[in-house]
Amino acid sequence: MWTKENIPDLTGKTAIITGANTGIGYEMAKALYEAGADVTLAARDKQKAIKALQKIKTETIGKGSIEIGILNLANLNQVKAFSDTFKNKHQQLNILINNAGVMMPPPSKTDDGFELQFGVNFLGHFALTGRFFPLLKNAADARVITLSSGAATLTDGIDFSNLKLEKPYDPLKQYAVSKLADTIFAYELNKRLKTASLDIISVVAHPGVTRTDLQRHIPNEELEFQLAQIGAIMQPWQGALPALFAATDPSVNGGEFYGPDGEKEYTGYPALSKHNTPAMHDAALATHLWEYAEEATQVKFQL
Repeated sequence: MWTKENIPDLTGKTAIITGANTGIGYEMAKALYEAGADVTLAARDKQKAIKALQKIKTETIGKGSIEIGILNLANLNQVKAFSDTFKNKHQQLNILINNAGVMMPPPSKTDDGFELQFGVNFLGHFALTGRFFPLLKNAADARVITLSSGAATLTDGIDFSNLKLEKPYDPLKQYAVSKLADTIFAYELNKRLKTASLDIISVVAHPGVTRTDLQRHIPNEELEFQLAQIGAIMQPWQGALPALFAATDPSVNGGEFYGPDGEKEYTGYPALSKHNTPAMHDAALATHLWEYAEEATQVKFQL
């Protein structure tokens, strides 16, 4: 049973967690800070980020350092601004956890015109990872962890003609598409890193069923009914473990997918995930998605 107590010493390592002011992102930031990393808690809302930082410092004594960074993944210019600010202060990035997300909101778009879930969950993180690529290359044994979901198995592909709300909106379907895109991105990134013989790995993780602010757009009665049907739920500290394992454990290899080890991967402790669909490994789809993201974000990875 792996917990955050098993995280090795991270002294001297630099980490960014997106969406770290609440939920599993908060727990990740806290755990990496405790283990000695220099952590940037990235969040859209400055006041919430400050409160989260203060809360972490009252709850624990970390061996590392912790600071906030203002990151709005729904605006690609602001993604660039965040990365530029970070690069002015840091020479390397050892751990990037692409955690922030939005789930089943009312129909809405990013500032750049993309359906909000696809834009925030995938495109914003694609751009962020690409902009940090020089710093990842500067670090020894760097890792990029992208958060997915069991929902990624609920769609068999990506409709590229419906990424800007061109068609009637299905919130769950679009969430599934965004998480499939995250999974494909993580796998495709790892393939490209391997081909380029770079000392960076890309890994996927999902938190199982964890009650967090991510579900804020689901009506409470509906959410409680769904959770009752599932019959299991974890607290954020436990839901954070698969990503923390992927980010820190020496046994992890690039291109792996981690989730909880319980029944249907709803709850449990970190283990290799069995979530697997043909779309996740479709080479043509991966190439199409990568090229679409490069065009949409105007970010190219310096492989």
